Amino acid sequence: MKNVAVVGAQWGDEGKGKIVDWLSHRADVVVRFQGGHNAGHTLVIDGTEYKLSLLPSGVVRSGKLSVIGNGVVVDLWALLKEIEAIRAKGVAISPDNLIVAENCPLILPVHGIIDRAREASRGDSKIGTTGRGIGPAYEDKVARRAIRLCDLADPTALRAKIDILLAHYNVLLRGFGLPEIDPNQLYQDLMALAPQVLPYADVIWKRLEDARREGKLMLFEGAQAAMLDIDHGTYPYVTSSTTLAACAASGSGVGIKVVGRVLGIAKAYTTRVGAGPFPTEDKGEVGERLGSRGKEFGTVTGRKRRCGWFDAVLVRQAVKVGGIDGIALTKLDILDGMQELKICRAYKLNGKEIDYLPASQTAQAAVEPVYDICPGWEESTRGARSWAQLPARAIKYIRRLEELIEAPVTLLSTSPERDDTILMKDPFMD
Repeated sequence: MKNVAVVGAQWGDEGKGKIVDWLSHRADVVVRFQGGHNAGHTLVIDGTEYKLSLLPSGVVRSGKLSVIGNGVVVDLWALLKEIEAIRAKGVAISPDNLIVAENCPLILPVHGIIDRAREASRGDSKIGTTGRGIGPAYEDKVARRAIRLCDLADPTALRAKIDILLAHYNVLLRGFGLPEIDPNQLYQDLMALAPQVLPYADVIWKRLEDARREGKLMLFEGAQAAMLDIDHGTYPYVTSSTTLAACAASGSGVGIKVVGRVLGIAKAYTTRVGAGPFPTEDKGEVGERLGSRGKEFGTVTGRKRRCGWFDAVLVRQAVKVGGIDGIALTKLDILDGMQELKICRAYKLNGKEIDYLPASQTAQAAVEPVYDICPGWEESTRGARSWAQLPARAIKYIRRLEELIEAPVTLLSTSPERDDTILMKDPFMD
């Protein structure tokens, strides 16, 4: 058996939470390895809805160890609030089943203030961030001024690091005409949190190495998706971390060979939140129908998602750069009853047909989709739990997607419910 990394193959919101939750019944350890509380996963289990941002999706299953890896930036206030919200739904959370990397960089209130001020200053050129401070927190990590979880255990060092951090940010705040941050207040706020969060701190790389030696099965959970990757996404309309499966190793402290197989998640259509290129976006009736039927609103922000046809060019590119072995296709049921379906198989740019998304921001905005047309189906696929329950035209649609993305659909989700899932190939098995 192999460990599995689950990553998004579009622009996020593909349903990774449900897939990770569904797979986690087989795993012993579930690891979040990048992103912050800008990521949102919604799980529906026996009619109960769980909205997760920082917590790994496996946390709702008993007997599993959930891990927040060093590649994640952590807002401690948001983490504690989320823990309490999930506890209120009857889920037990303690340091026995949730641990956080001691070297996680922290998202502080100043990061959110700066994030929102920068976005506002862009005017019509907004990137579309959630304004939650994720970008500035990653900047601090790279600039080597971040405050990390382990610093809360060393009050003297923490106080000195706060001074260094705010020497940088208070200059920026003055430039934006905003009030400066009082270092003494920030210090007191963090020290007040320390007793609540330090019990969760652990040496994650060592715990995962112990799990590997004991033969425990690990599931690595990504946030966002390939097209939001800082290097390979639609830059600059991207997130601030590496979203590909390669980050599962560095973001959790395991060797690259430990990661094992990569499962990409893709919707049967395409959505995107915020600004940036979207070649297959439909701003008319089709887009509205997909958004309405698919309940396409952000888990974290509530923002309405832009909707359009399946873009096989993007998913194929995600398969190649992300080392994806197979795809879990979600929300097939949203296409039920549509007379005609389109699949983008290529782009046109300056009169030429191309089979990839170019890196240039100008070129990305200029590409036009080249579509294959497929017949739709009248029957319902919602809740199907076997291949035999699917309409013939739905199967034909899936087969065409496989041809175009050059990867097999190994798992199919037919509703938000945990058990409405069809497994064609077990990602854990050789």
